Amino acid sequence: QLEFLVALSGSFEVILDDGQSKTTLILNKPNIGLLIPKGIWRELENFSSGAVCLVIASGEFDESDYIRDYEQFKLSKTT
Repeated sequence: QLEFLVALSGSFEVILDDGQSKTTLILNKPNIGLLIPKGIWRELENFSSGAVCLVIASGEFDESDYIRDYEQFKLSKTT
Protein backbone atom coordinates (compact mmCIF):
# COMPACT_ATOMS: atom_id res chain seq x y z
CA GLN A 1 0.00 0.00 0.00
CA LEU A 2 0.93 3.62 -0.36
CA GLU A 3 1.20 5.67 2.82
CA PHE A 4 0.90 9.43 3.20
CA LEU A 5 2.40 10.96 6.36
CA VAL A 6 1.73 14.42 7.78
CA ALA A 7 3.00 16.09 10.96
CA LEU A 8 -0.24 17.61 12.25
CA SER A 9 1.74 19.20 15.07
CA GLY A 10 5.33 19.12 16.22
CA SER A 11 7.99 17.32 14.25
CA PHE A 12 9.55 13.92 13.67
CA GLU A 13 12.07 12.23 11.41
CA VAL A 14 11.17 9.75 8.69
CA ILE A 15 13.92 7.35 7.65
CA LEU A 16 13.30 5.84 4.21
CA ASP A 17 15.16 2.76 2.97
CA ASP A 18 14.75 1.23 -0.49
CA GLY A 19 17.11 -1.66 0.27
CA GLN A 20 20.14 0.11 -1.22
CA SER A 21 20.21 3.56 0.35
CA LYS A 22 18.67 5.45 3.25
CA THR A 23 17.32 9.00 3.39
CA THR A 24 16.21 10.92 6.47
CA LEU A 25 13.56 13.63 6.20
CA ILE A 26 12.02 15.87 8.84
CA LEU A 27 8.28 16.46 8.79
CA ASN A 28 7.26 19.56 10.75
CA LYS A 29 4.55 21.39 8.78
CA PRO A 30 0.88 20.37 8.67
CA ASN A 31 0.53 21.57 5.07
CA ILE A 32 3.34 19.34 3.73
CA GLY A 33 3.09 15.57 3.57
CA LEU A 34 5.23 12.67 2.43
CA LEU A 35 3.99 9.97 0.04
CA ILE A 36 5.74 6.65 0.63
CA PRO A 37 5.38 4.08 -2.16
CA LYS A 38 4.99 0.36 -1.64
CA GLY A 39 8.25 -1.49 -1.06
CA ILE A 40 9.97 1.23 0.99
CA TRP A 41 10.99 0.52 4.59
CA ARG A 42 10.21 3.45 6.85
CA GLU A 43 10.98 4.28 10.44
CA LEU A 44 9.62 7.19 12.46
CA GLU A 45 11.92 8.64 15.11
CA ASN A 46 12.73 11.65 17.27
CA PHE A 47 9.21 12.90 17.86
CA SER A 48 9.08 16.33 19.47
CA SER A 49 6.97 16.79 22.59
CA GLY A 50 3.30 16.80 21.61
CA ALA A 51 3.95 15.68 18.03
CA VAL A 52 1.05 14.12 16.15
CA CYS A 53 1.64 11.99 13.04
CA LEU A 54 -1.25 11.33 10.66
CA VAL A 55 -0.83 8.26 8.43
CA ILE A 56 -3.23 7.74 5.54
CA ALA A 57 -3.07 4.43 3.66
CA SER A 58 -4.21 3.79 0.10
CA GLY A 59 -6.37 0.86 1.12
CA GLU A 60 -7.93 -1.03 3.96
CA PHE A 61 -5.48 -2.36 6.56
CA ASP A 62 -4.34 -5.94 6.00
CA GLU A 63 -1.61 -7.21 8.31
CA SER A 64 -0.32 -9.58 5.61
CA ASP A 65 0.56 -6.56 3.41
CA TYR A 66 3.28 -5.48 5.85
CA ILE A 67 6.79 -6.74 6.52
CA ARG A 68 7.64 -6.09 10.18
CA ASP A 69 11.18 -7.54 10.21
CA TYR A 70 14.01 -5.54 8.60
CA GLU A 71 16.01 -8.65 7.70
CA GLN A 72 12.98 -10.06 5.90
CA PHE A 73 12.61 -6.72 4.08
CA LYS A 74 16.22 -6.85 2.89
CA LEU A 75 15.71 -10.42 1.68
CA SER A 76 12.61 -9.34 -0.25
CA LYS A 77 14.73 -6.80 -2.13
CA THR A 78 17.22 -9.44 -3.33
CA THR A 79 14.68 -11.88 -4.77
